[in-house]
Amino acid sequence: MHTSPRKNSHLRRRVALAVSAAAALSLTAGCSVFGGGAEADDDVIRIGVTAEQETNRLLAQLAEDELGYDVEIINFDDYNQPNPALRNGDLDANWFQHIAYLANYNVANDDDLTMIGTTEIVPLPIYSETYGSVDEFQDGDEVAIANDEINQARGINVLVAAGLVTLQNEVSEPRPADIDEEASTVSVQPVDAAQTVNALQSVEGSVINNSFSSDAGLDPNTALFSDDPNDDEAFPYVNGFVVRAEDRDDEALREIAALYHDERVLESAADLSEGTSVPVDAELDRVDSALEEYEASLQDSSEAEGE
Repeated sequence: MHTSPRKNSHLRRRVALAVSAAAALSLTAGCSVFGGGAEADDDVIRIGVTAEQETNRLLAQLAEDELGYDVEIINFDDYNQPNPALRNGDLDANWFQHIAYLANYNVANDDDLTMIGTTEIVPLPIYSETYGSVDEFQDGDEVAIANDEINQARGINVLVAAGLVTLQNEVSEPRPADIDEEASTVSVQPVDAAQTVNALQSVEGSVINNSFSSDAGLDPNTALFSDDPNDDEAFPYVNGFVVRAEDRDDEALREIAALYHDERVLESAADLSEGTSVPVDAELDRVDSALEEYEASLQDSSEAEGE
């Protein structure tokens, strides 16, 4: 068994917090570590995810088999849970978010969570059960988008790139109020991200991220349009492993994050996304710069609104 260089006393304190904070987390079924009063194992490294998939389990297995780390994947039922759980010490890392989402969380919560390794970027597509092309949308049609601030902004930008929405002014994180409705073909209908699939029944189109489209069995090849993951402007939507700032140099966590770029994990991720995900192994200096710039942009926008 590989001996982790981590500070055992620090980890022991963090794990102890996991049991006492269990009720507040509202975890999905199966996360027995947080329930039933069982004592946590000091050697277990807990990584939070949303919509747990085979790629998560494969990485955890490789971490045990080849690095000697005991990794437990903790599944959460919504995106609002893993960052607070990480901050509270109930997790050692989480693996579910992109740089932009992390920046928004840090600014909103005066926090300093940081990314220690990138994984992939996945195009954000537009689906429709009414049309077979973006050119078929009619004036007055509605398109559902996620209602959380960051994914909402990306959804609007996708509609702009598709030629369905025009903005009043060029902004990096547009909101519905920034849309020039008279110049746009469609109007947006913000809904909870988990409801973007169901919204297809009542609107002409929906912008749906890969987690929810995969769970619903949607074929990504049927999407009408997607943003370009290779565009530099898409870099804030690169996903990765996130830890507390004080754990940024933790050797065990960095080694586990690096496992994502093992060919077996990449193959699993590609299979799950049906070939649409794009692996990204970015230098952390670039990640740090993108995170800082996005946080600064959000802070500037907040200050401007307050004037």
